[in-house]
Amino acid sequence: MQTKEIREMAINDLVERIETEKANLSAMKMNHAISPIENTSKLRRSRRNIARMLTVLQQKQTNEKK
Repeated sequence: MQTKEIREMAINDLVERIETEKANLSAMKMNHAISPIENTSKLRRSRRNIARMLTVLQQKQTNEKK
């Protein structure tokens, strides 16, 4: 997911998406522990998407307070 797409999302949608992505990441980690994933870059990509979304969420909340 690109930063541009994330910035266009509403705060509520962003929070829901973050929760969903965290759940997916947790499931992927569990599956990887049981039987290794062929493409481990998916884990890294997921972590980075979550971080991107959290950053944009923080920026939006800060701008909303001002």
